[in-house]
Amino acid sequence: MLAAGLLTPATRATAGAPGTISGHVTLATRLRGVPIATNAYAPRAVTQQATPATPELRSVIVYLKDAPFSGPLPLSRTQIRQEGESFSPRVVAITRGSTVEFPNFDPYFHNVFSLSGAATFDLGRYPDGQSRARQFTRAGVVKLYCHIHSQMSATVLVLDHPYFVSPDPDGRFTIPAVPPGEYSLVGWHERVGEYATHITVSSGQTTAAELSLPVTEAR
Repeated sequence: MLAAGLLTPATRATAGAPGTISGHVTLATRLRGVPIATNAYAPRAVTQQATPATPELRSVIVYLKDAPFSGPLPLSRTQIRQEGESFSPRVVAITRGSTVEFPNFDPYFHNVFSLSGAATFDLGRYPDGQSRARQFTRAGVVKLYCHIHSQMSATVLVLDHPYFVSPDPDGRFTIPAVPPGEYSLVGWHERVGEYATHITVSSGQTTAAELSLPVTEAR
């Protein structure tokens, strides 16, 4: 059963061939005025900045809570663009030690800073055509803002394992090469935090999973 705040890890890996998690995320409607139990934090208001070309589901990350992983983490180098006085994409997930670039595509200065526990930094102001980069060396949720444009916000989820994915625009997702065992599978969104369900991954098998996040408010 899905539940907000189900954040205690249920990880218990076992020996055997890896399995696959394949599932679907839906964005559910919550009643107007009903508070959401959330571990998301926002020193500034988190608004719906995503452009019509960016589905809300692209701001969801699906991952295994505290999944064990041995060996060197696969590293990546990704971008969060500054354009139209917004960060794009609004949410990215990376492995610890990976780097995010922040190119400025607007005809004016931008800035990127964070006061998060997992990363506190300020990349300073820089103009159109320039870029700054930051390596993220600690796992956690990193909220990003711009000193110049207070409405701008984004999130970097830094994880200690590679078992995560952003769903397709239709909500479908696949996490491959998962060691068999019991896990908490989490769907994360910046406005509601973590919603989780317990799953069991069997050796060499595909495990089906459904996640529902109360992101949209009833009119």
